[in-house]
Amino acid sequence: MKILKIVAIVVALLALVLFGGGMLLSPKFHIERSIVVNAPAEKAYPLVADPHRWKEWTVWNRRDAAMKIEYFGAASGAGSGWAWKSASEGDGRMTLTAAEPNRRVTFDLYFPDFDSTSTGVLRFDPEGPGTKVTWAMDGDMGRNPIARWMGLFMNDMAGKDFDAGLANLKALAEKG
Repeated sequence: MKILKIVAIVVALLALVLFGGGMLLSPKFHIERSIVVNAPAEKAYPLVADPHRWKEWTVWNRRDAAMKIEYFGAASGAGSGWAWKSASEGDGRMTLTAAEPNRRVTFDLYFPDFDSTSTGVLRFDPEGPGTKVTWAMDGDMGRNPIARWMGLFMNDMAGKDFDAGLANLKALAEKG
């Protein structure tokens, strides 16, 4: 009986740390990565402003060749976007909310599985003879204490995908 009581106390303390600690964490997260493309912004920008082109450079599309994508809105720029369904990458929807040719593209991102929304931007800044492309995203994990723990690791988890995507974008822009 004494062992059951100890186990119950340990489980209760772990739950308190997990849930209580999670509620003390910020729900906000920020991810940001940059790369220098040895080409003018005019080469990289169209790969970002056109939703149809994202599958050429983002890693998520490459990891799931069976991903179902549905495009909507304008052909490119503000108001364009796509929704996807993927067994391995999850479901989501991205809408480009603003586009300044060769300067920046902003977007809203929604993941229904987590009921989570994020906003992001890809900026194109002159860097010597090339272009510094910066991909940043801010999100909110909401009131779920478990999701807040996950938010602590978003920069590391998604940051790797940002790095790989930017490397692919660089290769495409420098080739074209």
